[in-house]
Amino acid sequence: MSPLSRGPLSATLAAAAAALAVVGSAGPASADSTLGYDPLSTKGSLYHIAEVVGAHDSHRAGFAGKGVGIALIDTGVTEVPGLDTGNVLHGPDLSFDSQDPELTHKDAYGHGTHVASIMVGRDAAGSPESYTDPGRFSGIAPDARLLSVKVGASDGAVDVSQLIAAINWVVAHRDDDGLNVRVINLSYGTDSLQDSAVDPLAYAVEDAWKHGIVVVAAGGNDGSDERTLASPARDPYVLAVGADDTQGTVDPADDTVPSWGTRGTNQRHVDVVAPGVSVHGLRVPNGYADERNPSARVGTRFAKASGTSQAAAVVSAEVALLLQENPALTPDQVKRVLMNTATPFDSSNQFRGNGVTNVRRAELANAPSYKQSGQFWSAGTGSLEAARGSAHVDDGVAELRGERDIFGAPWDPQAYAAQVADGTIWQGGRWRGATWTGVGWDERTWRGAPWTTPAWSSRTWVDAQWGSRTWVDGQWVSRTWVDGEWASRTWVDGQWASRTWVDGQWLSRTWA
Repeated sequence: MSPLSRGPLSATLAAAAAALAVVGSAGPASADSTLGYDPLSTKGSLYHIAEVVGAHDSHRAGFAGKGVGIALIDTGVTEVPGLDTGNVLHGPDLSFDSQDPELTHKDAYGHGTHVASIMVGRDAAGSPESYTDPGRFSGIAPDARLLSVKVGASDGAVDVSQLIAAINWVVAHRDDDGLNVRVINLSYGTDSLQDSAVDPLAYAVEDAWKHGIVVVAAGGNDGSDERTLASPARDPYVLAVGADDTQGTVDPADDTVPSWGTRGTNQRHVDVVAPGVSVHGLRVPNGYADERNPSARVGTRFAKASGTSQAAAVVSAEVALLLQENPALTPDQVKRVLMNTATPFDSSNQFRGNGVTNVRRAELANAPSYKQSGQFWSAGTGSLEAARGSAHVDDGVAELRGERDIFGAPWDPQAYAAQVADGTIWQGGRWRGATWTGVGWDERTWRGAPWTTPAWSSRTWVDAQWGSRTWVDGQWVSRTWVDGEWASRTWVDGQWASRTWVDGQWLSRTWA
């Protein structure tokens, strides 16, 4: 345990992959002072990344994601300039922040906003080809519609039961308000202690997959010899994404996999990789990560971050582009065509999956007649506590452990699996019988009511002091932002609940 720790700390979503890490210099200043960097020459600029993955070719062909919805289950989205042009909607706030009107829906941490900007950021709506202009900030799929479902609190704190509830909610409401949610981005993961064949989080993402939603999951950043992907990326029925270091060039020939990228095994490794080093996304000024990592800032609007969180966001946006042009593709087909058209490069076998994605090649390829075998579908009847792995939230009184959700309700795995299967897990604003949120949309925000059931400890979630916000009283311990990477191995090994940022390790693996 770190000497700065104060007993058991809350587990967090903690932007694992994304720690908004400092990687290299910002490069020469752009002629456009609103950017603060040269998008043509700066490694990690979204202009550079769009060139690498073929997104600009897709834009030139007339595709920018219009008509496709991406659900971002994360720490919320703050509509800073670049995310304020009308393509962001807010679903329910299922986070601990939902009890604070000043924080509801907003991203006070900074991870969700950064990830969202990679996918749908744009300085102004325009024609698809206009997004190839290097003088303006544009994400990979700037015309896609992003649905933000907040689960991570202002310090990233979250329980796996909140993630499960959020995925269930997205499936139930995927077609509301013309959303057409076809993609879920999960820049999140746990070190689950059980096989995907029974894991309840795996069961939730598989249910989304069965309903035509491509689940893009970050592979993780532990870089350890354990080689196990984070959950749910290890599930075979998701698109698991690893990080690629482009070395600042468009040609993948010189690409490498960062040392902190989770390796996987011969049986299950990442399917593809995408740029995930020094990615320039929008920051939340004075947000949690922004205040603690000022050297990650680029100009006045941006921050650099590295991790499979960023790589997953790139691929989620690519999927939106692909589905705009080929809307009939199933999740199995999307996964297969992206793998088939990826560019391999010299690396260590499965560390890079099939290689770097290229969405334009995928769009032009013949759609594979492909359906994954159903023999590995999860039963969903495993342990909720095992699904948490080492990640446990703490309200300052007790850790949430055992077979109980965040309301303290006993976890009945058979009932849970049956309710997911028959589509009754959410009924109005109730999840598993607990009143959680409202039942109606307004133009931009889910009208959510405060939680009405007791919390799992003696205190309710309304208490403003949530486990000292778990980030060790605001101090990044031990190896903070080292050598331009996040402690070289990035949020690896060890648990957020007890070891915090020690030895460059964090095995909650959350926010991969």
